[in-house]
Amino acid sequence: MLAQTYAPVVGGEERHVEDLSRELAARGHEVVVATLRQPLGEPLADRDGVRVRLLGSSVHSIPGLPTHETTRYAAPLPDPRTTAELRAVLREERPDVVHAHNWLVDSYLPLARRARAPLVLSLHDYGLLCPTKRLFLDGAVCSGPGAAKCLRHATEFYGSAKGALLAAGVPIADRWARRRVDLFVSVSSAVAELCRVAGRPDHRVIPNFVRPLPPPPDPADPRLDFLPEGEFALYFGDVSEDKGAHVLLDAHARLGSGAPPLVMIGRRNIDGLDDAPGVIAPGPLPHALAIEAVRRSAFTVAPSLWAEPFGIVALEAAAAGKPVIAAASGGLRDVVLDGETGYLLPPGDSGALAAAIARLTADTELRERMGAAALARVSSAFSPEAVVPRFEAAYADAIDAAAG
Repeated sequence: MLAQTYAPVVGGEERHVEDLSRELAARGHEVVVATLRQPLGEPLADRDGVRVRLLGSSVHSIPGLPTHETTRYAAPLPDPRTTAELRAVLREERPDVVHAHNWLVDSYLPLARRARAPLVLSLHDYGLLCPTKRLFLDGAVCSGPGAAKCLRHATEFYGSAKGALLAAGVPIADRWARRRVDLFVSVSSAVAELCRVAGRPDHRVIPNFVRPLPPPPDPADPRLDFLPEGEFALYFGDVSEDKGAHVLLDAHARLGSGAPPLVMIGRRNIDGLDDAPGVIAPGPLPHALAIEAVRRSAFTVAPSLWAEPFGIVALEAAAAGKPVIAAASGGLRDVVLDGETGYLLPPGDSGALAAAIARLTADTELRERMGAAALARVSSAFSPEAVVPRFEAAYADAIDAAAG
């Protein structure tokens, strides 16, 4: 596995790489993760049958290039030091397959042609062709890359030096990856379509999976005291414009006195939360406590405006047996079945969102039926037992393709 970050760095992609590695090891595979050294801590060298090899980076020492203070990320171009250390790892480990997960792949590409192992690249976002990895521009899904607009947006997003570097590097890396990768794996049909790999013979769509949810915390944990006693609607994730937080606030306000309490858990990136009637916004919580809030909620809401690459929050809500009201955007369309496990609504339509919230609030039987269907679908389509064999089959296909 090639992943720029790994536990103890926390995030959806990091959790997926760790969970997949552990599941593969449990099924008898020898799994090695190669990842960048991090300033605030390093993973255990050997845990749950997964060995970790740490890599250095030279790009973070470039004068004048701003870097993240707590986390080192790979750039979309070969890093000389990372490439050299990867060469040593390949020589020592002799992998059957190299499975990359992000821009760290670009430090491997100079080695790919001579390496005996086929290269599988998972697309968790839109970083294959977008410098910000989000394909979100001016409040809507971007129409696609363009030199001038990518440069403008990347410099606004990252700053001038870093933005210019990424805007220049991504299109070069994109062309190189499409020639050197043996098999692309997209986490959703939306990622496949927007990254322009859908329909290629060297492509598969394999979703993320969800492991059993963490056990409930102590019910007397004071960090959960903010939760309402009765039924409430729940939003969890960054409380931001691209996630549609302001659309949800408008929908909630439309319901007036008939609105259920709305709990919004996550980093606060919009104004007006403290003044919104019936809205409780405690900020971010540890994952186990956020999942407990999901368990106690009546239903969850995911009103994203950007094309969520997958929508892990919707999947975790389904794993807790809760229906989800979601925007019909990005990978959320793969997770939520409209009218069966929740509702899919036009992104940005606060009127339709208000109506769906009112419908689920008023109908307990409907919530229970949808929640049971959501939980059943997680077991059949998004469990480790359902998903991991698809990765094993993809590895076998990549090995066969490379041999042919």
